[in-house]
Amino acid sequence: QKKSKKSSETLTFKRPEGMHREVYALLYSDKKDAPPLLPSDTTQGYRTVKAKLGSKKVRPWKWMPFTNPARKDGAMFYHWRRAAEEGKDYPFARFNKTVQVPVYSEQEYQMYLHDDAWTKAETDHLFDLARRFDLRFVVIHDRYDHQQFKKRSVEDLKERYYHICAKLANIRAAPGTDLKIPVFDAGHERRRKEQLERLYNRTPEQVAEEEYLIQELRKIETRKKEREKRTQDLQKLITAADTTTEQRRAERKAPKKKLPQKKETEKPAVPETAGIKFPDFKSAGVTLRSQRMKLPSSVGQKKIKALEQMLMELGVDLNPMPTEEIVQMFNELRSDLVLLYELKQAFANCEYELQMLRHRYEALAKAGSIGPLSAEGAHPDGQAGLGIEEGKGDAKDQIIDVVGAPLTPNSVRRKVA
Repeated sequence: QKKSKKSSETLTFKRPEGMHREVYALLYSDKKDAPPLLPSDTTQGYRTVKAKLGSKKVRPWKWMPFTNPARKDGAMFYHWRRAAEEGKDYPFARFNKTVQVPVYSEQEYQMYLHDDAWTKAETDHLFDLARRFDLRFVVIHDRYDHQQFKKRSVEDLKERYYHICAKLANIRAAPGTDLKIPVFDAGHERRRKEQLERLYNRTPEQVAEEEYLIQELRKIETRKKEREKRTQDLQKLITAADTTTEQRRAERKAPKKKLPQKKETEKPAVPETAGIKFPDFKSAGVTLRSQRMKLPSSVGQKKIKALEQMLMELGVDLNPMPTEEIVQMFNELRSDLVLLYELKQAFANCEYELQMLRHRYEALAKAGSIGPLSAEGAHPDGQAGLGIEEGKGDAKDQIIDVVGAPLTPNSVRRKVA
C-alpha cells in the first residue's frame, strides 16, 4: 500500500507531440520543476536563486535638502540620499538644457533688423518669451501680450524670430564659413494647417464620397492593367500569325533537299501562347509516329473540343494514317487552327469591349455631360469620345464597371441575351 501511494504522488510529465527533445529539455529541469513565469538573467538556470548576504555594514541613507539649479527662486526641497553623497550637486541637473536665443544690440537692430510691421518693443517682447519658454511657440502665442501689441499668429511669430536669427547669423559669420541658416516658410505652414483643418472638418458624406472615388480609381487601374495585358496577348497572336505565314512561304519557295537542314538550323521566334508546341522525341529507342500526333497537356479541354469541331467542319479525319508527311501536315494544321481560334476569341472580346464603350458613351450623352457621337466615333470638338471617364447625375450608377470585357465569347452571348 505504501508503494502505491508513493507512485501516485509522483507527477509524470510527458513530452507533447511535435515538440523536439531539446526544446522539452529546456522547459523542465532534473527535479521536474515547473517553468518560471518571468525571464531571469541568472547563470544558475531555473533553480531558486538565494540571496547573497555579506558581512559588510549597510550604507546609511539620510534625509537631506537639495536645490534645483534650473529654478531661479531658490526653492528648497528634501529627499532621501546616501550619506556619502551629501554636499554633491543634484544629479538630474545635467538634464537642464536651455535653448540659446541670440541677443542683438540697438545698433544691430537699427541697421539690419528694422521692419515697418514690427516695432522694437514688440520684437524684444517676442525674444523675451522665446527665452522664457524655450521656443515653444504655442506657449509663446498664448502668453503673448495681444492687448499692448498687434494680434499675431503662431506663423507670424515664427517667421519674425527665424528671420532675425538668419540675419544675425549672416552678419556675425566669418567670411568663407558654411552657415546652416534656419529657414521658415510661413506661407507653406499656413497652407498646411488650412488643409489639415479642412480635412478634419469633413462631413461623413464627404468621407464616404472620397472612399468611393478611391475604390473607383482602383477599379480603373485594374481595368487598365487588364487592357494592357490583353493588348500584349493580342500582339503576340498577331506576331505569331505573321511569323507562321512567312515561315510557310519560305518553305514553299525553298527546295525540298534543304527543308530538313532549315528545320534544324532555323527556329522562328513564335510565342508560346500561339499555336501548339508539340514535344520532340529525341530519346534513344523506337517511337511511334502516332505519339507525335498527341496533343500536349498544356492545351486545355476547351481548345481540344473546339479544335475537333473545326476539323470535323473541314472534313478532316481526327485519326489519319500516321505517315511522316501526314503527321507533319496534321500537326501544322492543328497548330494553325488553334492560332485561328485564339485570334477569333481576341476579336470577339475587342468587339464586345467596343460595344460596351459605345453604350457607355450613349449613357453619358443622355445624361447631358458630353455631346453626341459623330460618324467617325469622335467628339465634335476633336477629342476622342470613348476616352472620357467623367459622368454626372443619375447616369453615374449606370456607367460604372461596364468597361471590363469578358475573356470568352459565351459571356458575350449572355450579355446580349
